[in-house]
Amino acid sequence: MFTTTTTFIVYIFSMIVIGLIAARSTSSLSDYVLGGRRLGRVITGLSAGASDMSGWLLMGLPGALFVSGISQAWIAIGLTIGQWCNWKFVAARLRSFTANASDSLTLPDYFAARFMDKYRITAIVSAVIILIFFVVYCSSGMVSGAKLFEQTFKLDYQNALLIGAVSTILYVCIGGFLAVSWTDAVQATLMIFALIITPIIILTDIGSVNEANELVSLKSVNMSNILSGTTLIGLISLAGWGLGYVGQPHILVRFMAASTVRGMGGARRISISWMIFCLLGSVLVGYYGVAFAARHPEIEIKDPEQIFIIVTQVLFSPWIAGILLSAILAAIMSTLSCQLLVASSTLTQDFYSRLIRKNASQKELVWVGRGMLLLVAAFAYVIAMDPNSGILKLVSYAWAGFGASFGPTVVISVFYKKMTLPAAIIGMITGALTVIMWEIFNPFGLYSLVPGFIISSLVIFVVSLFTQKKNEKVEQLFTELESKFWTEVKAR
Repeated sequence: MFTTTTTFIVYIFSMIVIGLIAARSTSSLSDYVLGGRRLGRVITGLSAGASDMSGWLLMGLPGALFVSGISQAWIAIGLTIGQWCNWKFVAARLRSFTANASDSLTLPDYFAARFMDKYRITAIVSAVIILIFFVVYCSSGMVSGAKLFEQTFKLDYQNALLIGAVSTILYVCIGGFLAVSWTDAVQATLMIFALIITPIIILTDIGSVNEANELVSLKSVNMSNILSGTTLIGLISLAGWGLGYVGQPHILVRFMAASTVRGMGGARRISISWMIFCLLGSVLVGYYGVAFAARHPEIEIKDPEQIFIIVTQVLFSPWIAGILLSAILAAIMSTLSCQLLVASSTLTQDFYSRLIRKNASQKELVWVGRGMLLLVAAFAYVIAMDPNSGILKLVSYAWAGFGASFGPTVVISVFYKKMTLPAAIIGMITGALTVIMWEIFNPFGLYSLVPGFIISSLVIFVVSLFTQKKNEKVEQLFTELESKFWTEVKAR
């Protein structure tokens, strides 16, 4: 236990040191929020992946497979396709459009510039949506951290929650976006290492693939076929997770921070390759975790979302286990950190800087951003205090909220010049409300992201159709932005 503890302490200390180094390069709000738009393709690719894959990758997804069967792998399939499309069709355009539309630092900033919203209604609406759903999303990261420390060190849940939250908040508060992005690269490396080696060691413990498959088939009937144990609506719901990528602010901001448009292809290949290996490893941990539980009936698994932790503690030496368990902490910290940063930057840029202190200095804005980060973290902490909170449930709710409210707005805004300001506002509100109401009443058992995304998209096109008469200037701006985008694509 001492060596595992030591490994954790060294890892956390290393992240804080990176935060201190990054702080030396953070002198303006642009540095704090987007790292001065100077991320290379490797950091961009790894950071986008790590900021996406939170604690659910090593806890929520394996736990879902452990309980519900191999059909849960459709989540991984849907996510991979969705993220590839996000990189292929949205990333470069969004990077160019945000840079050339008044050098937008946040999504609310971009919406206000793209639709010439002089009253910044889009900024206010999107900022409210970000705050609502990010508080929930951040709480899922804190719950993951708490469960990790609780199981690993046999701590009380509330003490474990405090340690996990403070560990992440500290380095983000100090170093801002550069700290988050640099640590993401380290964390992404650690995550893929853990998810490749752990299934291999489980198989070694069991004996062979055939033996593992036999144990799995005896334990669960829903492990034999990826279509077993689910319905058509269930499959659509699971695969529909991929729709959410185009609306996640903490992922989209990685595209906005890239140094060049032309580097997006290389970043995409790095990110998607990393993602495929990680998701495959996560699925295999859940699948072979069933065989592990059947082979070791003496080991009690009270919480299926802790299967990765339990396997690691049993099969590895304390020192190696410490490294592998640090991968969970890496997944948690990478996503939670960028979520906190995006939420704080929204409060700072779109409320404080625009509405309260328009002439605030860059140094003041950096410190206000740190204060806002602590405020958001405090709200998320309160939600996470419930020890019965499910990681995957919290993530799915926030993922759907962002995907349905921002996804259609972002995609259509970079492709459709006739999209109007009223359409953007009503589309975002419609998407968010659809998810909230769908989660409350849950008709048909369909994942709320799917109807939310479809309804929001339809509303945007319909409202645009009826409000195009006063849209000439916005259409002209779109033409200019698209022209600049193609110029950047062709530039050497």
